[in-house]
Amino acid sequence: MAEQVQRLSDAYEVHVYSERVEDIDLSKIKWHWVPVPPGPHVFRYVWWLLANHVCRWIDRRFRGVDPDVVYSPGVNCLDADVIAVHIVFAEFLEQVSEELKLRHNPLRSWPVLLHRRMYYRVCEFVERRAYRNDRVVLVAVSEKTARAVVNFSGRKGSVDVVYNGIDTERFNPGRRAAMRASARAILGLPEDAFVVLLVGNDWKKKGLPPLLEAAGRLRNPRLRLLVVGRDTTAPYQEMIRCLGIAERVSFLPSRPDVEFYYAAADAYVGPSLDDSFALPPAEAMACGLPVITSRYNGGSAIMHHGTDGLILEDPSDTKTLSEWLVRLANDVEWRSLLGQAAAYTAAEYTWERNASHMREMVERARIARHKTTSGGRLE
Repeated sequence: MAEQVQRLSDAYEVHVYSERVEDIDLSKIKWHWVPVPPGPHVFRYVWWLLANHVCRWIDRRFRGVDPDVVYSPGVNCLDADVIAVHIVFAEFLEQVSEELKLRHNPLRSWPVLLHRRMYYRVCEFVERRAYRNDRVVLVAVSEKTARAVVNFSGRKGSVDVVYNGIDTERFNPGRRAAMRASARAILGLPEDAFVVLLVGNDWKKKGLPPLLEAAGRLRNPRLRLLVVGRDTTAPYQEMIRCLGIAERVSFLPSRPDVEFYYAAADAYVGPSLDDSFALPPAEAMACGLPVITSRYNGGSAIMHHGTDGLILEDPSDTKTLSEWLVRLANDVEWRSLLGQAAAYTAAEYTWERNASHMREMVERARIARHKTTSGGRLE
């Protein structure tokens, strides 16, 4: 969102309403603080829906801030003209319904489970209300997400697709090569190690279990697996021990310069169980790493299997995954060719391209509201 807003501010007067703001040049954008009190997430979400509406009404009524278009990342307001869809809660709720059943969980976890069920239901209700409104321009981050919107909301109108962008100034082969030696030294990785990387905050969803199983099949002492993100390691420790790969798996914390981890790696592997458009595989491609992902990652649509990446049709197919890992580990030339092609493909998907497509969506919304194109403001 920060990347989009920075670029949209070149064409529009942009007003951002949020609880906090980071990574944005406020000399070009007008920020309006929306206070949100502490409390359970479902309470904060409902409060936010009402509070941002009230704040914008006050500004419109008393300060003359009357927007031509209201743009919302997700279902974060009730009167949006353009909504960017990154997740479909109705689909997500269906996927986790078994995990949220009380009888499958200990009594002490019931308050958290009930809260999550309530929050997801509220989000599902709001998104159905918003997505069924054909006046609203919907923009999904992938074809996969666009299909989910139609399937789960019953929307009759179209859903446009605008892929996420990649910061190619941060993520590129030259920067990765320059950082490689120091990154591997800091992490204590042997020079001859074949380093596989996975980045994400929901390791099960990102495909860590099949990746661990595939790594166990290899029995390659050169293999090192780096798992980066915020999640609990407990569910995986027994599996790692049984596979005999405890000394080859490292769980590492997130860091703002994630390119540090891309620089240390020889391949990126994320056999996603479900992702709208996972950014780490795309960023890894931009860095020139060979990437393995699954068809369940909406971002796989920008890849060409066997040319600039490898796409698993079934993320649980650990036999195929392990075979690909063996070849990547042993065939340096193939690994290099995949990485070079990946960087070439990823270079097409810049944030400038993303923002250009979003401007088209904004203009469509402006026409729908019968507003003039001069002197307009965008929220």
